Amino acid sequence: MQKIIIDTAKAERFLTKDAVKNLESNVLSQQQKLHDKSGEGSDFLGWLSLPSSITIEQLHEIKATAARLSKQSEIVVVVGIGGSYLGARAVIDALSDSFDHLRTDRETPVVVYAGQNIGEDYTYELLDLLKHRDFSVVVISKSGTTTEPALAFRLLKGLLEIKYAAADVKDRIVAITDKSKGALRTLADREGYQTYVIPDDVGGRYSVLTPVGLLPIAIAGIDIEDLVQGARDMEKATAPGVAFEENPAAVYAAVRNLLYQDGKKIEIMVNYNPKLHYLAEWWKQLFGESEGKENKGIFPAAVDFTSDLHSMGQWIQEGERSIFETVISIEKVNQKVEVPSDADDMDQLNFLAGKRVDEVNKMAELGTMVAHVDGGVPNIRISLPRLDAYYLGQLIYFFEKACGISGYVLDVNPFDQPGVEAYKKNMFALLGKPGFEKETEAIRKRI
Repeated sequence: MQKIIIDTAKAERFLTKDAVKNLESNVLSQQQKLHDKSGEGSDFLGWLSLPSSITIEQLHEIKATAARLSKQSEIVVVVGIGGSYLGARAVIDALSDSFDHLRTDRETPVVVYAGQNIGEDYTYELLDLLKHRDFSVVVISKSGTTTEPALAFRLLKGLLEIKYAAADVKDRIVAITDKSKGALRTLADREGYQTYVIPDDVGGRYSVLTPVGLLPIAIAGIDIEDLVQGARDMEKATAPGVAFEENPAAVYAAVRNLLYQDGKKIEIMVNYNPKLHYLAEWWKQLFGESEGKENKGIFPAAVDFTSDLHSMGQWIQEGERSIFETVISIEKVNQKVEVPSDADDMDQLNFLAGKRVDEVNKMAELGTMVAHVDGGVPNIRISLPRLDAYYLGQLIYFFEKACGISGYVLDVNPFDQPGVEAYKKNMFALLGKPGFEKETEAIRKRI
């Protein structure tokens, strides 16, 4: 099988001669720290060998659960926030028919999401829809007390209990949670829900290849065995002992850090396929939460081209030169649509007649890359032979490995997220949560 390819030539032209070569030994040293577990956050490196440790039996069990939920449900609600849903959504959106939710002949349930926001209108509309549909719930939370998913699950569980008998409710909930502790584990054991375990040594944003991601992905009808195989192959391709120039994760970590040192503080993830929108959202969390510490870190942003060329294109072309782009390019699309000829040619597009829509898109990609590089924007290009489960598995592991290396090069712990707690404490105090009384008055004075 082919591998994803990283091309950094149009980024390295913005760096000093031999800059990448000079950083090579440091990057490989930081990678070795991951593998010998001598760096910060070493208790959360279970993802590093996860692809090669997943067994066929584990995948078959997940697929059996997915088949059971699919058989009884028109809709499956995935409850989670951040890494507990973004990875699954990235893969599902990338590999599903864009309009599958509108098709009456679909073979799998519609997967929808809850607990990823606290929008009351969104919540009402979801509950109103589910009143009239057969549905099941996959709830994902290590603790069971994270506000957004816990609130959503309380509401969904209540609706299930109104619609179905107690025995049916039990069979319509699957909990993915801690092995032995936490509110959700306690509830699941008491009520008899089927459960899967979130490994102690895998953080949320690195959990796509655990049941956190694999079960929702399987429910959507996507081949999780191919996904895992792609990740396995990338695990080998980025292993210790692989030459630096042949290790895409090491090269990416090196170039992006060199650009950062040169004043490029913002990395823009670019895609030319609308199916990849949520892949960029997952990538933003992976790198943002891993590297944004100690007043350091590249700011991860994302755009969907060519759509955003009509909104953000001007800024990217001529705005402050503090950015670089990482482009995800798909070599071969899965479908074929040709531009027809038109006798009147009122739109003046007959010069495109007979060309595939993807050729137009590819020329937009190449033309934009040349324009942006000419405008002072370094470009990294990551190329996938095609968009399928196998190559997405490669891409996911590639980004995870690169993120771990890059965080160590930046000299931060890429596996914790201490800053996330700040807003929660303020929110709890303002809502009157017991134990936060002292903070409430102080916070209100600062509003």
